[in-house]
Amino acid sequence: MSVKIRLQRHGKKGKPFYWVVAADARSKRDGKYLEKIGTYNPNTNPATIDLNLDSAVQWLHNGAQPTDTARAILSYKGALLKHHLDGGIRKGALTQEQADAKLAAWLEAKAGKVDAKKDGLSKAQEAAKAKAFKAEQAANAKRLAAAAQAEVEATEEVAEEAAVEETPAAEEVAEVAVEEAPEVVAEVAPAVEEAEAPAAEEAPAAEDSSVSEQAEQASEEAEA
Repeated sequence: MSVKIRLQRHGKKGKPFYWVVAADARSKRDGKYLEKIGTYNPNTNPATIDLNLDSAVQWLHNGAQPTDTARAILSYKGALLKHHLDGGIRKGALTQEQADAKLAAWLEAKAGKVDAKKDGLSKAQEAAKAKAFKAEQAANAKRLAAAAQAEVEATEEVAEEAAVEETPAAEEVAEVAVEEAPEVVAEVAPAVEEAEAPAAEEAPAAEDSSVSEQAEQASEEAEA
């Protein structure tokens, strides 16, 4: 029976989660499997891999063939290295202690690289957040400045409109005064004429009295 080490898909739509399994090569991808030897979660950064190293190496010893993705996972976790070192032990090129020391050193160096990558990602995320915060502050300041400028412009427009409205009002008052002047003259003229009219009428009366006095004197002289 040919055995494959491959991934079996689980998880939700858009968020896959995989099991690393040893299964018969003739079975379906998500069908029955012989043994579950680990998990792979690509939704995190870096991806989270949990692998039973001894079981994976044992299946490799038994001739199981990993798929490309499974091979990358086994290499990442050191299963392929351990499989290679065990081959050297069987041939007598290495002792068990030497193989274990090499594997431990490799795993330690790998862990250091993973931690460095995590630190780099954390710093990058913090830098991105700081940059986004500064950009947001700049946008807020620009928005406030624009609002203040708009308020100043609105105040100036209101003042200009008020000045424009007051000027026609003054002009209307002046025009009304000019229009009322002839009416005042018309009202004053009759009063002046009435004041002058009695004086003109009294003059003939005075003349009539002098004429009557002369007539009386003439009649008195005739009688004498």
